[in-house]
Amino acid sequence: MAASLHPGIRVNSVIGTGHFMSHFYQLCLPPMFLAWQSAFDVSFAQLGLSLALMSCATGLLQTPVGFLVDRYGARPFLIGGTLLMSLSIAALGVATAYWQVLLLCLVSGIGNSVIHPTDYAILSGSVERGQLGRSFAVHTFCGNLGSALAPPVSAMLMILLGWRSTLLFVGLVGVPLVALILWQSAILREQVRRHEGARASVVSSRKLLLSRSMLLFFGFFMLTAIAGSGIQSWLIPVLHEVHGVGIEAASLALTGFLGGATGGVLLGGWFADRSDRHLAFTVLLTIASAALILLVGLTSMSEIATIGVLLIAGLLIGASRTPRDVMLKDACPPGQIGKVFGFVSAGLPLGGALAPVPFGLLIDHGRPDLVLALAAVILMASLLCVGSARASAERELIPEPAE
Repeated sequence: MAASLHPGIRVNSVIGTGHFMSHFYQLCLPPMFLAWQSAFDVSFAQLGLSLALMSCATGLLQTPVGFLVDRYGARPFLIGGTLLMSLSIAALGVATAYWQVLLLCLVSGIGNSVIHPTDYAILSGSVERGQLGRSFAVHTFCGNLGSALAPPVSAMLMILLGWRSTLLFVGLVGVPLVALILWQSAILREQVRRHEGARASVVSSRKLLLSRSMLLFFGFFMLTAIAGSGIQSWLIPVLHEVHGVGIEAASLALTGFLGGATGGVLLGGWFADRSDRHLAFTVLLTIASAALILLVGLTSMSEIATIGVLLIAGLLIGASRTPRDVMLKDACPPGQIGKVFGFVSAGLPLGGALAPVPFGLLIDHGRPDLVLALAAVILMASLLCVGSARASAERELIPEPAE
């Protein structure tokens, strides 16, 4: 049956499922925290360290993994990383001490670091250029869906099975995925790899990643992540304290924003395959979403209107992500996709890590009214990066490494 499907559908299904599991594994742990606090006699700050280690390992290793992907190919790292990620989550189910939790979260983060470099390298080599936008959109959509489903699914399983059996189950689910990747490996084509000398490779790669265009793309990814994380972390208390929105309605507003962002990537993928005006589309949608977020921050509206406006704002932000990814892919020299996406997409976890504290300080200092305004300003500032990155990428003539 699988062999009868169009190769593009099969590629998107395999890579999308892996991205779903990657995001699911990152957010299946918070529902375990109350049980872990009792089982291991630790504080919430110590429990938060487990997620911090996972995120740091993922963010810091993406670029080195990207170098390896470009040199040796994506499939071995995708298979090994997915297996490592799955087994470490399953092993958490038999952990007997807090240090084991930290170690296994670190190992899971190492496994997770392969996902972006390998996925984008495989998609770029396996999917026709005219369908690449939709493939990137499906990839992002699957990851967002994994993030959205992880907390409720893992919480429900924990109630039914207990936390140990839940982690064993969700971790071992990844093993058949590894078997699926091996089974379908013939259709997972990769970017054309360059075979240059080691010294030439390191020098040219360093020049590429430190070029103005790549640093600006990194800044764009990081700033949009800061704004998005600030909204996700503090939208509910801001709406409640500043505009008197009920907790239930504020929660629905956050759900609407996140749901809109998840669905919006599919719209952006459809557009990216039908137009080459990716920069104009990204700029227009970012400006519109920033304006709507600022409107919510500065104006008191009914609860229904607030939910609706934030749903549209999320939809616009989500739709801008796929043209952004296609612009970055177009700026990659041949055979360099793994390291470029590994480096630039590391701005996403970094931005997510930087956001909560400064936004929280605004609330601590009695200015929750400025949180959404600051998020809107950061979104607008990100446009300075993406506009300059696109212009720089067109001007820069980064020489390809010698054969």
